[in-house]
Amino acid sequence: MQVHLQNITKTFGRVRANQDISLMFESGKIYAVLGENGAGKSTLMKIMSGYQRADSGQVVIDDTPLELRSPTDAIEHGIGMLYQDPLDFPPFTVLENFIAGRPVGFFPEQNEVRQILVELCQRFGFNLDPDTYVDQLTIGERQQLEILRLLSLNVRVLILDEPTTGISAEQKTALFDVLKTLARDGDMSIILVSHKLEDVLELCDEAYVLRRGRLVGQQTIPCPISDLVALMFGKVIERHARPDVEQGKPVLHVTEVSLTSRRLDVEHVSLRVHAGEVIGLAGLDGSGQNEFIRACTGLLHPESGTIQVRGRTMTRASYHDFAQAGVAFLPAGRLEEGLIDGMNLTEHLALTLPSRLPWVNWWRAWTTTRNRIQHFNVKGRPFSPIQTLSGGNQQRFALALLPDKLRVLLLEHPTRGLDVESALYIWDQLLARRSDGTAIIFISAELDEIVAYSDRILVFFGGRATLVDDPALMTAGHLGELIGGRGIGALTGALAVQPETPS
Repeated sequence: MQVHLQNITKTFGRVRANQDISLMFESGKIYAVLGENGAGKSTLMKIMSGYQRADSGQVVIDDTPLELRSPTDAIEHGIGMLYQDPLDFPPFTVLENFIAGRPVGFFPEQNEVRQILVELCQRFGFNLDPDTYVDQLTIGERQQLEILRLLSLNVRVLILDEPTTGISAEQKTALFDVLKTLARDGDMSIILVSHKLEDVLELCDEAYVLRRGRLVGQQTIPCPISDLVALMFGKVIERHARPDVEQGKPVLHVTEVSLTSRRLDVEHVSLRVHAGEVIGLAGLDGSGQNEFIRACTGLLHPESGTIQVRGRTMTRASYHDFAQAGVAFLPAGRLEEGLIDGMNLTEHLALTLPSRLPWVNWWRAWTTTRNRIQHFNVKGRPFSPIQTLSGGNQQRFALALLPDKLRVLLLEHPTRGLDVESALYIWDQLLARRSDGTAIIFISAELDEIVAYSDRILVFFGGRATLVDDPALMTAGHLGELIGGRGIGALTGALAVQPETPS
């Protein structure tokens, strides 16, 4: 089976997302589609999977042109896509989501479909309970469910958009093993849309590279990583050195905080954070770090313990109270929680402007938005709908909406789904705030990122947290063992018994 994309062009207003792109994919191989944020790779794959329609060009399978009006049309022709944000139904069970979209409708013989699901789980080593609700699954488990659903629909071309974002190293290894098996034994074409070059070199046979909506190169794997970087950006990207910053007085003090959620209990977490300090929160998805960071913003209230901001007790305070105290939060779900789908950039900025008047000063909002777009190098216009921006530009604009002066900035996965250049830009902005005295607390699934940028690391495992005071002695490999539970007991004995020095 061969799939050709022939002369694909797609525009959004004045923006040419894809310009006359032609690619070919063969069965039995794993391909990468690379490019910086906004290069057009996700748009191209959405056209191939029927989610969007091209302005011109066509998708051809074995010399037969296809008319793809929807993802259902694509699946009927054997093309399925796993999106970066899974298109599932969280209030429904695993089995109900597995059934959804099948030709037999939504109410087939459930025992028969249940058996198909169980057999697929056994085949690929997935541990999915058919009766568990999807909103209780990790990101990695939701990906597994969607892969099984697509396989049950007999797709021959499987497209995965940033599949390793937000999953653990162990989950990534399991995913890659499955993809290699499908390509080798299932005679499928696997297409990986990614910015993570290490993943590409580990998994793929060929790489297509897009830049500014055009195909700029094709590379056989293995190859030097610098070759891929040069194709993606036209230059070699280097990480800037992290400047030393003198830490100030404590701005956030968490003492013996315990939380209860549907998935786990977070028990007796303590942390003192100083002005100008960066704290990385490491842990497998569902280990308690998300509950902890949301308690520090007023979105969750502890069962016990205390939270203080600059000496003021705020244990039961609201999110608004924390914001008034100089605490800001950027969640992982940019369009789900951080930004508002359907609103343009100026409308977003207007929501942040202080005003005692009953109306919006739109001229002020527009000029401020224009200035922020220039300052943060956002590729968009004041009246661009936020959902039309790439992930990197959405994150840049989210930072642009924050107040200039903050005591504490908390972030979930600040560079998730971003290319190298965009990720470095985000960290340049965060470190600039650190130099101004803002304390940074962030969650990341990228262990290299945690080790590189953290002054201290709080490791979560099973709802408990242990502090690593000197990340310079820590490698990403060692940190990976700790978040998986290996060596956490020894670390707890060596470090947790040492009280923090009062300031």
